[in-house]
Amino acid sequence: MAGKRASDTAYDLIRAMILDLRLPPGAFVNEQSLADDLGYGRVPVREALARLAQDRFITVIPRRGNEVTSLRLEDVLDMFEAREAIQCGVAYIAATKATADHLSTLRHLVSAADLARVSSDSEQFLQADHEVHMFLVHLIGNSLLQDAAVRLLLHNLRFWRWYWANTTATTEAMMSHSKLLAAVESREPDQAETAMREHLHASRQLVQLLF
Repeated sequence: MAGKRASDTAYDLIRAMILDLRLPPGAFVNEQSLADDLGYGRVPVREALARLAQDRFITVIPRRGNEVTSLRLEDVLDMFEAREAIQCGVAYIAATKATADHLSTLRHLVSAADLARVSSDSEQFLQADHEVHMFLVHLIGNSLLQDAAVRLLLHNLRFWRWYWANTTATTEAMMSHSKLLAAVESREPDQAETAMREHLHASRQLVQLLF
């Protein structure tokens, strides 16, 4: 089997730097400097940046170059709109497809997120929360839906890391998934969809307080 292409590895590395804010929103990306830092040539880095632009993590500025996509209020609200359209459907389907093994894993993931909430550890909570949403996406087994949802959840992860870097982490501001879990456990798709929608609406209210 052929090894991973240099541009694919560069893509993964640069995306990770964007997601954990080593490359913060609005930062100018110098192609040569980034290639030097990563130990790759400019061609793989250029190809990686082109893919990241397609994924909306990089914005190409004519006559200036590349910058990490900024987090403007209107774009963040668009993200929440997209999340509601996709993730409420994911929650509905998950409640119809979850097996006993799925439920066991979901309980563990929700419990981990709740423990992070109690400690007000924003990074631990974000990672646990991300795993809950990712697990639901993979649970339903729809590859077309999964592609869109995974990219959207990565944008969500970047946003919330930026959010908690700019505000005080509190237990109240970290949303629990207990209602969603209960609905999926009881095989109630309408309730699962409602629980996800309420979760997203409460999160969106926090966003509007910050901007």
